[in-house]
Amino acid sequence: MEFITQIFAPGTLLFLLIGGVVGLFIGSLPGLSATMGVAILTPLTFWLPPEQGLAMLISIYCVAIFAGGIPAILVNTPGTPASMVTTFDGYALTKQGRAGVALGINAIYSGLGGIISVIFLMLLAQPLSNFALRFGAAEYFALAVFGLSMIIGVSGQSLSKGLISGFIGLFIATIGLDPITSTPRFTYGQSGLYEGVSFIPIMIGLFGLGEVFYQFLSNGNNIQSTNQLGIKKGVGRILPNKEERKEMRKPFALSAIISPIIGAIPGAGGDIASIITWEQSKRFAKGKKKEEYGNGSLGGLAATTSANNGVIGGAFTTMLTLGLPGDSVTAILIGALMMYGLQPGPNLFVESPDIVYIIIGLLLLANILVIVLGLLGSNLFSRIILIKQEYIWISVVLFSIIGAFALNNSYFDVWIVLVSGIVGLIFRKLDYPLGPLILGLLLGPMAESNLRRAVVMGGEQPLAVFYTSPIAMTLIGISILSLVVPLIRGILRQRKQNA
Repeated sequence: MEFITQIFAPGTLLFLLIGGVVGLFIGSLPGLSATMGVAILTPLTFWLPPEQGLAMLISIYCVAIFAGGIPAILVNTPGTPASMVTTFDGYALTKQGRAGVALGINAIYSGLGGIISVIFLMLLAQPLSNFALRFGAAEYFALAVFGLSMIIGVSGQSLSKGLISGFIGLFIATIGLDPITSTPRFTYGQSGLYEGVSFIPIMIGLFGLGEVFYQFLSNGNNIQSTNQLGIKKGVGRILPNKEERKEMRKPFALSAIISPIIGAIPGAGGDIASIITWEQSKRFAKGKKKEEYGNGSLGGLAATTSANNGVIGGAFTTMLTLGLPGDSVTAILIGALMMYGLQPGPNLFVESPDIVYIIIGLLLLANILVIVLGLLGSNLFSRIILIKQEYIWISVVLFSIIGAFALNNSYFDVWIVLVSGIVGLIFRKLDYPLGPLILGLLLGPMAESNLRRAVVMGGEQPLAVFYTSPIAMTLIGISILSLVVPLIRGILRQRKQNA
């Protein structure tokens, strides 16, 4: 039981708190992702005992993922890629004068999602890791197709506009070197495009600068003042009431179950999980509650915020049991563990069980810290709304540019942010949804590269690798149903109305 003493040692708790504050700062600034924060600060933990160094890094990870939802809710600018879908309902709630409740939901359900994912880690580590290990090229392609089928769910009122937006995202994903032959595609001699168009600068530009440009050109007609928002001193009520908790119960439960499973699949992080859980929650919603998705749905916000931190336990499951990174942050943490002389994998549970228990304990404490920091700081965060709109615009533009440059110390990424901001403005003016574009950009490379690998593996029967895989066929079947069922429902509804 020595590991309990190490977890609750004053030094460990101090570095856990320091990591939480740093993670709060990193996650709240657009462009400064949790991956970047952990990568930058990992060298600083070289001289610390393992439990203190891991406490700091794990706390940064958990809190930064949650904190990305703060600017997403208040100013429609995701702080991290995982909080992109939080803008769908979080910012709408802010415009309705319910920023406090939205911030409270972000804190509570992010923390609860993380805690439940850690319980999954404790109970289902081996089964989940075995399932993830069975994923090959065909299964990854099927997973990408399943994700792309969610375009219907995030297309808003116009399916045609959503599909156009999605295909634009897929096209952007093809820019760069061919994943198989390394032949340049659509690069036009620009070396900065050889590695493709970076996802984070596009996300910052579409949601951050695009929103600023749109509000600026709206001449204040589309801007709600603080009085309209009903905010004079703080944000008012933060904790959701009984009725609101009841509304969020099912979306939260669905997200809490799905997210750790997605997190256990290498490469599938909080951004993919939040899209899938939001769309699936919308699918199960009924009546007016379904129409609220994308317009201030509490259930939609609970699903996405739970998914943000809900993937963490799954990612750690894959990392600890297989030695494979569940996402980019756990890839860095593998290096941190090796720095301490520990090799993640099945032998870790036999050779160093105490460090596994320490990591699990630190994950639980870090997600509890998410709830505490989120609820205590909500009124402080809300002061962003009380600042003059012009100052918010300048701050968003400044932090967006700094964040984009800090990714790779590249001015090219800054230009991508500016161009993406103009595209975001055009999309808003023409009422085209941004979600499908991001979905296509995010899942396009996964779909293309794994499809081509699977076809090569199939040899003379290129499709055999798909229909001989139960996992791939199940995912593809669900994807087809996701596309066909809404169309059939629409036809039947139209016939009923005509009758």
